[in-house]
Amino acid sequence: MAKKTILSVKDLNVKFNLRGKILHAIRDVSIDVYKGESLAIVGESGCGKSVLNKNFIGMLDVNGFVESGEILYFGLNGTEAPGQAVDLAKFKKERDWLKIRGKEICMILQDPMTSLNPLKTIGSQIAEAIRLHQNLKGAELKKAVIKTLEDVGIEDAKRRCRQYPHEFSGGMRQRVVIAIAIACKPKILICDEPTTALDVTIQAQILGLLKELKSKLDLTIIFITHDLGVVANIADRVAVMYAGEFVEIGMCEEVFYDPRHPYTWALLSSLPQLGVKGKELYSIKGAPPNLFKHIEGDAFAVRNPKALKIDFIEKPPFFDITPTHKARTWLLDKRAPKVEPPEYIRNIRCGKEKRG
Repeated sequence: MAKKTILSVKDLNVKFNLRGKILHAIRDVSIDVYKGESLAIVGESGCGKSVLNKNFIGMLDVNGFVESGEILYFGLNGTEAPGQAVDLAKFKKERDWLKIRGKEICMILQDPMTSLNPLKTIGSQIAEAIRLHQNLKGAELKKAVIKTLEDVGIEDAKRRCRQYPHEFSGGMRQRVVIAIAIACKPKILICDEPTTALDVTIQAQILGLLKELKSKLDLTIIFITHDLGVVANIADRVAVMYAGEFVEIGMCEEVFYDPRHPYTWALLSSLPQLGVKGKELYSIKGAPPNLFKHIEGDAFAVRNPKALKIDFIEKPPFFDITPTHKARTWLLDKRAPKVEPPEYIRNIRCGKEKRG
């Protein structure tokens, strides 16, 4: 059965005007998001993960703008035919975004304390979202608020909805933020590092909750993170981002066990779990490129110890590895010399083969 595309980004370029200089934050990005999947977008801080996703809900900073490209959303009013898609990149007015933000696409931010108003009760904050998009009032509204809190695993919801954010733990506050996000039954839920501020035990609970809600509410989830351990727990597909562009996209197992881009190798090699006792932990040398300047060739070339000469001259295209896996690196060109991945990556592959 063919997958249905719910969101399609085509050749998107996003720039920021900073003190008279132009920063090219998102560079020719194209990706399809499929209905009902969990897509994880991974990369270092500052690579453009959050900036890209802010374009989907009209929350780009005021000095940012879409220079070119399309963001086609197929889920509005239940339509999924190409001719009925809306181009979010063309939205300019707040009234246009109110049809999408919250109702169709919603975003969970990484710090629940700054996402909640400390002066309002939990119930009133959830009610605000429901009232805006579902037009419920009185007893019906109160019932919907309590039901939403119960859906995210908060016990004694009737009492809890009268409490304030400071009366909740970090994990409970994150559940409340998720409750606000799902209150209007969106089709796409964007999770921007939602477990970063939580300890490992609570992280697992929140990830379990998101999986449960995805199935129960038929959600499509876009998960933004730099934590590859989290990715392994929740993602169907992984898109690796570097310097404002995708460098590798594939199914979770393909990217973890058969990565092909040198940047993906470097990210995986940096996992503390792969460290060997007595050996120094791997770290990526150098710094990301300056996005105020035009980038020649492969953006990762200057940090890549296995870079080819052409990497500094010409930007590589995407090369297909399987029907679901592709990477943007000249190492996949049939004319390129054979280059072995680092020891860490070979160990991952060997570990998988031993497990069968």
